[in-house]
Amino acid sequence: MATSAQVVNKFFIASVLMWVLPIAIIYGFQHNLFPGLANLSPYYQTLLVGFLAVISINVVIVFYIYMAMKEPSDKHEPDPTFLANAKASIKQTKPEGGEKEE
Repeated sequence: MATSAQVVNKFFIASVLMWVLPIAIIYGFQHNLFPGLANLSPYYQTLLVGFLAVISINVVIVFYIYMAMKEPSDKHEPDPTFLANAKASIKQTKPEGGEKEE
């Protein structure tokens, strides 16, 4: 079972990627790092860069969900003290007929 540190680490990495990938895509288009795309009109270049940025975020989310589903799902055992207290509270009788306890 994954520890809380591993879960936080995966969440942190996914969060960073959701910020970095779209910015890297926008930077790459603005500085012509992708060859062959310089001949596009600014309108289509803006559409393409926005579409790719949104797709990159969705890819990160899908990857994060996949990693979460891949984790083992061992059956959780509740705390025995909590169970004992819950059973005791259920067994307590309630006052009947609207009588008030003082």
